[in-house]
Amino acid sequence: MKSAILIIDDERAICASLTLALEKDYKVIAVTDAQTGLQMVLEQSFDLVLLDLRIGDQDGIKVLEQIKAYDSTIAVIIMTAYGSIRSSVEAMKHGAFSYLSKPLDLEELMIFIRQALEFRYLNDRVEYLSKELESRYTYGGMIGKSSAMQQVYQMIEKVKDVNTSVTITGESGTGKELVARAIHYQSKRKNRKFVEVNCAAIPEGLLEEEFFGHKKGSFTGAVDDKKGKFELADEGTLFLDEVGDMPLILQGKLLRVLEQKQFTPIGGNEVKTIDVRVIAATNRDLRAMVKEGSFRRDLFYRLNIVEIHLPPLRERKQDIPLLIQHFLQKYSEEQEKKLPGMTVEAERLLLSYHYPGNVRELANALEYAVILTSEDYIEIEDLPLQIQEEGIQGEKRKSLRQGLSLEEQLAGLSMNEVERIVIGAALKRNGGRQKITAQELGISERGLRNKIKEYQLNV
Repeated sequence: MKSAILIIDDERAICASLTLALEKDYKVIAVTDAQTGLQMVLEQSFDLVLLDLRIGDQDGIKVLEQIKAYDSTIAVIIMTAYGSIRSSVEAMKHGAFSYLSKPLDLEELMIFIRQALEFRYLNDRVEYLSKELESRYTYGGMIGKSSAMQQVYQMIEKVKDVNTSVTITGESGTGKELVARAIHYQSKRKNRKFVEVNCAAIPEGLLEEEFFGHKKGSFTGAVDDKKGKFELADEGTLFLDEVGDMPLILQGKLLRVLEQKQFTPIGGNEVKTIDVRVIAATNRDLRAMVKEGSFRRDLFYRLNIVEIHLPPLRERKQDIPLLIQHFLQKYSEEQEKKLPGMTVEAERLLLSYHYPGNVRELANALEYAVILTSEDYIEIEDLPLQIQEEGIQGEKRKSLRQGLSLEEQLAGLSMNEVERIVIGAALKRNGGRQKITAQELGISERGLRNKIKEYQLNV
């Protein structure tokens, strides 16, 4: 299929001669006024425009701007008999591919046309591949090409239309709510409500009312009937965030509703039947809570029919470049700023940081950097202080591998940093076995577990 070229030049002789020279290899249309040319760009698809810098009393630069506003992918070559460095720079600044002076050298023009069309093709190819990568590595608002995230996407695909309970586990900030929403909005229930309850944010005395609602007059202040979350989520999805923080007494009532699919509002007599899919999420170890008696075993098995685990960001660092690009784009648009680049040093620091706050912390760091930077590139100084300080500590930790004395290796580190290094090294030496490591360090297993959690150590 021939590439389409539009010629816009007020000299009929030039339009005719260029058409004659190009029509063997290209589909060519020539017009002699700017408005007709712009109308053609709107109505038809062109790969390249040969544009005169002065079309009657029309400024070619203004026409160039309008062409690029209509379709930024069209390659434009400016032609003029009034060549100047200033107008050349101005044309290139507004998106022209190249700039040629009249009288045109036909051989030179042919070379520039081939280069412009090749450049157009490569840009289209890059855009296509970018969209392919985006669709491949994104799912329901989540971003990740790591095998761990691909497994999460696969699990969502498998369970989305199965009417069963799902528990999502993972540290705070890993995106558990995004997984819950992805399950709902990819499922057959997507046209029904997604209702969220944060079990940690609602006072214990109000949780039962939040779940089941109440009837008018059931207690002081109950001036109207109120629907609970279960009723609001009927035929949809109820998301129990931080389910590990739910009080034991309410756990029993929740279990009955899940088993019987019925409930009664506070102060009411009418039994309501519901069809609700429950998805729970927690950053706590529910199995350990079952063992210690702070979470009901029967409720755990009712909720945890399928478990989806979200890995912490430090365990999927190959996803960080994709996330950086996503958040830079998002916050640049929100702040109405030009999309900034990032220095190699700043990106290296973001890649090496351990992210105790996971994806949420990375998002906050990039929003902070976009707001503060006044340059075209984000530098280390634009990042939050805790990330900068982690980089400094990381440089200090490198000294442990550089043959320095122990005293020199530890100089300048805090006691917490030293403790973190020692515990991490002991765990690694013992293959992650906590009992042996605790004995070796002279602390209890419980104390070791607390330290592992405090220092975010991988076991």
